[in-house]
Order: sequence, then C-alpha cells, then structure tokens
Amino acid sequence: MRILIALAAALTVAGATTAQAAAPSALAAPDINVANVQAHLNQFQSIANANGGNRAHGRPGYLASVNWVKGKLDAAGFTTRVQSFTYNGATGYNLIADYPGGDTNNTVMLGGHLDSVTSGPGINDNGTGSASLLEVALQMRATGFQPTKHVRFGWWGAEELGLRGSTFYVNSLSTTDRSKIKAYLNFDMTGSPNPGYFVYSASGQPSGSLALQQRLQAGFTALNVQTELTSVGGRSDHAAFARAGIPVGGTFTGAEGVKTAAQAQKWGGTAGQAYDRCYHRSCDTTANVSTTALDRNADVIASALWATAA
Repeated sequence: MRILIALAAALTVAGATTAQAAAPSALAAPDINVANVQAHLNQFQSIANANGGNRAHGRPGYLASVNWVKGKLDAAGFTTRVQSFTYNGATGYNLIADYPGGDTNNTVMLGGHLDSVTSGPGINDNGTGSASLLEVALQMRATGFQPTKHVRFGWWGAEELGLRGSTFYVNSLSTTDRSKIKAYLNFDMTGSPNPGYFVYSASGQPSGSLALQQRLQAGFTALNVQTELTSVGGRSDHAAFARAGIPVGGTFTGAEGVKTAAQAQKWGGTAGQAYDRCYHRSCDTTANVSTTALDRNADVIASALWATAA
C-alpha cells in the first residue's frame, strides 16, 4: 500500500447492525486453507530473495511474480493476459485473469497490487492480498463454483508508485467495458502482524458500495470478529474504479498507523504499536505476517465473492 496519501484518521466502529444482518449469506463459500496462502507467500519471498530482495516495479522480481501467478492460474483453467504499461522509464505489468463462464455484462472484479517497494520483499504489502486472491481463485476451480456473474481478478503493477497499474487498466477500458464491471473488491495488506480488522467505508463511494461494505462486514461477523470502518480514500487500487463510478469495497489490517488501547482490547495485539512495524521496510518478510489475520481475511474474501457473484 502506497504511503503518498495518509490513512484517514476517523475510524467508525461497525458492530453487528441491522444492515449487516440483512447482508446476503455466503455459507456456500469454502473455508480457505491458510497453509496454501502461506505457501504462496513463501514463493513470493523466494522470488524476492533471488532477485535483489524485492519485487518492485521495473525490477526482475516483479515480472517473476507475475509469471509465477500466471502459471498457477493458467494451470487452473483461467483465461489470463498480461497488460504492459510504462512508468518512470520502466515497463510495468498487470495480470488479468478471467474465470470461465458467467454473464460478462455483469462482472465482479477482485484485485490487489503485486508489486513491493524497492526496500524489501513486500510480503505483507502486498503479498498477503495477492496470495489470498490467488488461493481464492484456485478454490473457485477446485470447488466447481459456477457463478451467475462473470468473475475477473487483477494483480496490479506499480501501485507503490501511485496506483499506476490499476489506473492504466481502468483508463484502457471502453465506456461499455467499464459499465460491465458491477463491483470491484480490493485487498491490500491482509496479514499485518499487529492487525486491525478494517472494512472500506462506503461513505463517499459510488452507489452500490454500501452493499459490498455490508457483505464484507457480514463475513467477519460470521467469524465472530468485530470490524471498524475506514475511509481509505485514494490510498489503494480501488480508487481508479471508484473514479469510474464502479462500486468498491475491501479489507485492510493496517499499515503505519498505531493500534489504540480500545483496539487492542477488542482484537488483541499491542496498543501503542504500529499495525505493521515493517511497513515499507526490508523486514516485511514472511515473518511479518499474522497467520490469524491472513486466515480470517482469506475466508472473508471467499465469502464476499461467493455471495456477490452467485
């Protein structure tokens, strides 16, 4: 997650409201095996180790990450394409993966950025979201899920340099193709070591975002996890979709912000300490991930997808 726009300070507690209770059920979604997500994170770490310690835009570790994720999706029967763009004199890449079937005039899209900063391997930021999305995608095929709506995934390049990849993708779409995307869900930093459980607030977002917010809240409620709403503004890749009028939502476990005493009482962890002390640092390795947060968020991603695309 890029640091250019600060995290909104106002966080609103979102308990089990009437709206949450009314959110669509997603009982058919699979329980995502966190060990599989961790295996993907180990692969991202290995790629970074072999390529100068990072997976940043314009560096070989980023393209190696794209190629590895693409290979997994191709083997699972997704239709994939790599979209290239140029920024700061270097070639960047977005990986787009379409699940077979579903109404392409009614598309649900999920995404997260695959690049790291140059200073580290970017395992929490954003290997966690990328790996969770990959495993959820693989479980669509493994479980034989046949959604009514079309499902598309995006792994974005150069987010850390100003949301470059996702913005390029949205701008590349025709007006007609943009109108076919009915929802976009973004997952950026889902395993912070001192985690919060934040859901993107629908306030100020395009019409239709409230239903996504409530669906994500309901997913956490099903796990007996309290959430807070956060106004992430233009901090991550949902921003380009929101500007295009597409309903957006997402989850986030916190970056450089500091966990409060009330949050520590509610969620555990350490008050007065950053959600991620290794944010944008070389220590953002596989040791910098909360398995519990990673597991919970992966399950919520699946539940939201199954409910939204069914």
